[in-house]
Amino acid sequence: MDEALALVRERDPHGPGPGAPLAATGADAPASMRRPAGREDTRAPAPDGTAEKRSPAAGSSKHGARDEAMPWSEARTVAERAARSVSRREPVGVPLEAALGLVLAAPLTALTDLPSFDTSAMDGWAVAGPGPWDVREEGILAGHAEHAPLGDGEAVRIATGARVPPGATAVLRSEHGHTDDKGRLAGPRAAGSARAGGTATLVHGQDIRPRGQECHSGDRLLPLGTQVTPAVLGLAAAAGYDDLTVLPRPRAEVLVLGDELLTGGAPRDGLIRDALGPMLPPWLRALGADVVAVRRLGDDAEALYRAITSSTADLIVTTGGTASGPVDHVHPTLRRAVAELLVDGVKVRPGHPMLLARLREDQHLVGLPGNPLAAVSGLLTLAEPLLRILGGRTETEPCTQVLSDSVHGHPHDTRLIPVSVRGDHAVPLHYNGPAMLRGIAAADALAVVPPGGARPGQELELLDLPWPWVG
Repeated sequence: MDEALALVRERDPHGPGPGAPLAATGADAPASMRRPAGREDTRAPAPDGTAEKRSPAAGSSKHGARDEAMPWSEARTVAERAARSVSRREPVGVPLEAALGLVLAAPLTALTDLPSFDTSAMDGWAVAGPGPWDVREEGILAGHAEHAPLGDGEAVRIATGARVPPGATAVLRSEHGHTDDKGRLAGPRAAGSARAGGTATLVHGQDIRPRGQECHSGDRLLPLGTQVTPAVLGLAAAAGYDDLTVLPRPRAEVLVLGDELLTGGAPRDGLIRDALGPMLPPWLRALGADVVAVRRLGDDAEALYRAITSSTADLIVTTGGTASGPVDHVHPTLRRAVAELLVDGVKVRPGHPMLLARLREDQHLVGLPGNPLAAVSGLLTLAEPLLRILGGRTETEPCTQVLSDSVHGHPHDTRLIPVSVRGDHAVPLHYNGPAMLRGIAAADALAVVPPGGARPGQELELLDLPWPWVG
C-alpha cells in the first residue's frame, strides 16, 4: 500500500497529535512492510531487473535512495515549469455568469463612460443656483429619460441614480432641505451667496456624479491576467459587457485505483470506503480545474493504460498505485506509455511517493498516494502549481503565521500539517497521519514544517485551502 512506511506511532498517548511520525521500517514494522531504513522504493523494477534511470528533469540518476527524492519546494517549481512549457491555450468567450474564478485573456476596456450621464448620488432635490428654490411638481426617478432643464432658482425632486437635469448645479439632500410657509424650498447656504437657508454650505456640483467620473469609454479598467471575482463581474456588467474573454479552465480527469475501495456503506470485510473519489473532484474544481470525468478502475493495469492513453484531459490525477507493490501499476503504465517522469518522489511527509509525469507536450499526470492526507499533500504540492499556471493565475504572496505550539519534524523531509488559525497564531491539529482526514477537515491551512521541526513562536509558511472557489 502507498505510504506504508509513513504509518506512525504518535508520541501523544492520548491520541494522534502533532508528534513526530516514526517510520515503520525496523523491527516494529509488520514483516510485510519491513525495508532498510531510508526512503522507500516507490518505483516498480525495470523489465530487465535493474533500477530504472530517472529522467534528467526528475533531478536524479537512480531510484530508491532517500537523498534522491526531490525537495518539496523544488517539486513545486518543477510543476510550475511543466505547466509553462505547454503551448499557449486558446482564450474563449463565456457569459458573465460562467466567468467566475477564470482569468481575463484580454484587458477589460470600458465600453462607455461611467456613469454615462450626470447622476444624482443622493435622494433629494436637484437645484439650480442659490436658494430658496421654487419646486416643480413632478419628480425625477432613476431610469427615466432626460428631464426638462432647470432655470435659476428652480428645484425638482430627484432619486438616487436618476439623471440630473440640465441646468442643475447641485443636489440638496432630503435631510438638509425644508419648505417655508410659502412652499419654497430652503436649505444650506450656497457658496458665495448671502441668501439665508441654513448654516452649511451647498457646494457647486455637490452630490452629483458627473459623467465619466469613474472612467471614460476606451479606458483600461483591468489588465490581462486578472482573476474574475464577483467584483470584477459587477464592473464588467456596469461597463456594458455580456461576455468576457478568458482562459478556459484546465480539464482534469480523476482515476481512482484500488480493489479494496467501497463506494457506499461502512468499511467491512477488509474493504475501506473510498474517500478520494468524493474529495478530489471538488478540490480540483476549487483549484481551477474543470473535472470532466471520475473513473474507478480498481487494480487493473490494462484498464489504467487504456484510460491514460485515451484521455484528452490536460491533467490526469491518479490515486494510489505509486509505490512498488504487486498491484501498484502506475510506474509500469507510465513506462509503457513512454511518459517522461518529471518528479518521482518528494521529500515531504505525508505524501512522499507522489509523482508528476509528462504524457504529451500538453498533457500531464499527477500520481497521488492512496492515503487521504498524503493525497492532499500531493494535490497541493504538484497539482496546485500546475493548474494555477495552466489557468493563467498568478501566485499570491506566501502567507506566514506564528506557531502556537511546537511541531515535531521529520529528520530529512518537509512536513505538511493541518493547522487552525486563531487570531495571530497557527494551532497545530491532531489527527495528522497520512491516512487521516479528521485534522484537515477542521483545518484552515496546511503549515509547511521544515526538516527538524518548528518551535512555538516560529513563523511558518501556510498553504491556504481554496474553499471560497468551491461551487
